[in-house]
This record gives sequence, C-alpha cells and structure tokens, in this order.
Amino acid sequence: MHVVHDTRGLPKAEAYQLVLEQVSALLEGERDGLANASNTAALLYEALPDLNWVGFYFLRGGELVVGPFQGKVACVRIAMGKGVCGTAAVERRTVIVPDVNEYPGHIVCDAASQSEVVIPLVHQGRVLGVFDIDGSVRGRFDDVDAAGLESVAALLLEGSDWDWLPR
Repeated sequence: MHVVHDTRGLPKAEAYQLVLEQVSALLEGERDGLANASNTAALLYEALPDLNWVGFYFLRGGELVVGPFQGKVACVRIAMGKGVCGTAAVERRTVIVPDVNEYPGHIVCDAASQSEVVIPLVHQGRVLGVFDIDGSVRGRFDDVDAAGLESVAALLLEGSDWDWLPR
C-alpha cells in the first residue's frame, strides 16, 4: 500500500519535491501507462491542496479523449486546438490559466473550476495527450506549479509504456 503525504503548508518547491518522490515510488516496478496515469492522478488529487480535478486526456482518433482522473464527471472528448487542453496539445506547451472565466473558448466541464494548468504529454516527439489539473480557486497555478507538474509528467512518460495508445 502506498501512503500519500499531504503537502499543505509546505512551500511549493518543497511540496513538488515530495510529490516527485511519491510518484517515483509509486511507479517503481510498474510500466503500464494506464495504471501509472491512474495512480498519478489519484496521488496528486490527494497530495496537493485546492484542486478539484486532476486527470489525463489521451489522443485517440485525432481528438483528446478522457482517461484516468479524480474529480467530478468530465468532458469526454475535446477537439485538438479547442479549450485549454486542445491548445496545450497543439502548441506542445504548458498553458496556465489563472481565471478560466477569462479564457476565450474555455470548455466548462465543472463550474467549480476557477483556474487550470495543462501540460502536454510529448513522448519521443509524439503528442500522447495532456495532463490537466483544475483548481478550486482563482490564481491557483503559477510557474512553480507548472515546473513541478512538468516534472511529474516527465517522470510518468519515461517510467511508463505507451504502446497501447494508437499511433
């Protein structure tokens, strides 16, 4: 059994170091990308404060399709280039949205989400999908969060097999 350590009260840099250590331990000995994405979403949802959705969308048939997540029921399909997730995937860059109500074209899956950060999942030059995290408060995410979550994504991408995803 893996015990998740809450990061509340820690400076963000320390919180992400603790999260990275926990994700690393969680992935040890397991290569299945679907299982690892599932457990990574659960760990972050429990470990980091002020989140109301943590999950993955994987590229399938030219669109992003919801994968493992923690939180309320999600939008199932997102077109490439649409919303925060589709933009991050097409542009292959992390997108931080301090206030989703001010983001043109934001796709509302849960009205309680106030902020969002999306990390593209690019492995060996191929976009596999995105790692999507929603905050329950405005301004929840900054560059420290982006860097920490990009490190989590890199650990997941390198520590997992992705051959189950269509090309």
